[in-house]
Amino acid sequence: MIVVRSPKKAHKICVNKKKKGKTIGFVPTMGALHKGHISLIKKCKDLCDFLVVSIFVNPTQFGPKEDFKAYPRDFKKDKKICEEQGVDLIFYPRVKDMYPEGFETYVEVEKLPQHLCGLFRPGHFRGVATVVLKLFNIIQPDVAVFGKKDYQQLRVIEKMVRDLNVPVKIVGGQTVREKDGLAMSSRNWYLNEDERKRATLLRKALLYGKKLLLQGRKPQVVKTEMRKILKKANGKIDYISICDRFTLDEIKEFKKDCLIAVAVKIGRARLIDNIEVEK
Repeated sequence: MIVVRSPKKAHKICVNKKKKGKTIGFVPTMGALHKGHISLIKKCKDLCDFLVVSIFVNPTQFGPKEDFKAYPRDFKKDKKICEEQGVDLIFYPRVKDMYPEGFETYVEVEKLPQHLCGLFRPGHFRGVATVVLKLFNIIQPDVAVFGKKDYQQLRVIEKMVRDLNVPVKIVGGQTVREKDGLAMSSRNWYLNEDERKRATLLRKALLYGKKLLLQGRKPQVVKTEMRKILKKANGKIDYISICDRFTLDEIKEFKKDCLIAVAVKIGRARLIDNIEVEK
């Protein structure tokens, strides 16, 4: 396994592999790898000849009062996990490599970020779209895998790729959960024992919401019932959304497949989760 910090060197390696007819697979991460990341790596490995994982905590997707400095980092552990999973190349750039002095060019998807997390994290998806496009330009992947836990991010990346004619296939990977249903996330590291127990209410609320929708209950009624469950978590509810799976627009009637998504801050951790509902 190769570890590279230089964007130019990583680009050269990947281009040379493509010249030899190799298919490049890519899993972008911010490190602090867990079983959810491993599932994405495994999925991508099945789709390519040469597997690249990036580890980069991207400052442009964090707001001024968010957890950029506190975000968990453990490169030694991440490297070991990547080795065990058969990753061919880790791209591990420094901030100055990705955002050189005088950087002022950003990518912005207009409508999709005006929902869900985008309403509470201004500029977040501009940072996500910008860094992902930069990573695509460096790695030149044929296929890239993103987790469905960050559902809005997946849709933003799909939209950006389609709109800008980026020649990469985007694949969504299913959310991996703990035994009690909590979606795996690097930010779960922030939770103490009591907060960890309360965090399981996100999944319970989603499952109950799906059940009510399929029983014919109106989305607004479903959200009210879900809120009763989430209030027991003693956290700050950012949103409960029942929306179109592609546009992320709120729906008033459940007529076709949709998404139920929630975001709740418990202690230091802002947790997000979702569930797809098929009619």
